[in-house]
Amino acid sequence: MRTGLALVGAYLIGAIPVGFLVARAFGGTDIRRHGSGNIGATNVLRTLGRLPGVLTLLGDVAKGYAVVAFGRAVLDGDTTALAACGVLAVVGNCWPVYLGFRGGKGVATALGAFLNLVPLATLPAALVWVLSVAISRYVSLGSILAALSVPVGALLWRYPGAFVATAAVVATIIVVRHLDNIARLLSGTERRLGQRASA
Repeated sequence: MRTGLALVGAYLIGAIPVGFLVARAFGGTDIRRHGSGNIGATNVLRTLGRLPGVLTLLGDVAKGYAVVAFGRAVLDGDTTALAACGVLAVVGNCWPVYLGFRGGKGVATALGAFLNLVPLATLPAALVWVLSVAISRYVSLGSILAALSVPVGALLWRYPGAFVATAAVVATIIVVRHLDNIARLLSGTERRLGQRASA
C-alpha cells in the first residue's frame, strides 16, 4: 500500500507543470504556444524573461527533490521503490497527466531527484553542465552531457545498483527528449543561451 502510494505520488508531484503555471502567472499565456513549445525553464526564460525562467527552474528542481524525500519518508528503506520514485518524477515532468501528457524534458526535475538520491554523483554532473554551457552556449548539449555523467558517477561512488539503474534510465529519457535538439546541434540551427524565442 505504501509503495503504491509513493509511486503514484511520485508521478503526480513530478507532473506538476511548473513552467506552465509560472507562464500563466507572469504573462497569462500558454507557454506551449511560444518558442519551442516546451514548458521547461529554458523556453520560459527565452519567452518571458529571467525571473519566470529562474522560478520555473527552481520549481522543477524542488519537485524532483521533494519526490525522493517523500519516498524516503514512506518507503522504509526500500531502495528499489525509492529509485523508481526518481524515475517517475522525471516521467511525470516529461508526460504530465495535467497537460495531456505534453511536458518538459526532465532535466531540472532529474537534478532535484538526483540531489537527494545520488548527491555525490550529481554535483560533478552539475559542473559538467556549467562548463559545457559556458563554452558552447548550448543548454541542450550541457543537459545531455550532464545527464550521461550521472550514472557514471553513481557507479564510481558505489551507490546501490537500483540508484545506478535509475540514473541510466533517466539519462536515456533525457537524451530521447532531446533528439530534436541533437538534430539541430548537428545541423547548426540550435539556439544558443540568451537567444530569444520567436513567437
